[in-house]
Amino acid sequence: MDQHTPVMPAWTCGTCGADWPCETKRVRLLEEYRADRAMLSVYLGSCLAAATQDLSAARGTVLQDRFIGWLPREHRRM
Repeated sequence: MDQHTPVMPAWTCGTCGADWPCETKRVRLLEEYRADRAMLSVYLGSCLAAATQDLSAARGTVLQDRFIGWLPREHRRM
């Protein structure tokens, strides 16, 4: 099955070749972590940390936007 898993150290999608997480993987991650968005943030944060080591030439916010910048923001309740 097409898992859309990352290929390191380039952090590209093993299925479609796009930068990982590709659009398909983003949709799947949102579905998989629907009940626990905090854990999705933790998971993607760990991927970001690893990718930062592999893709050290990338500018600071580029990787942050790529790995966690696409996550929907929920309004905090006070």
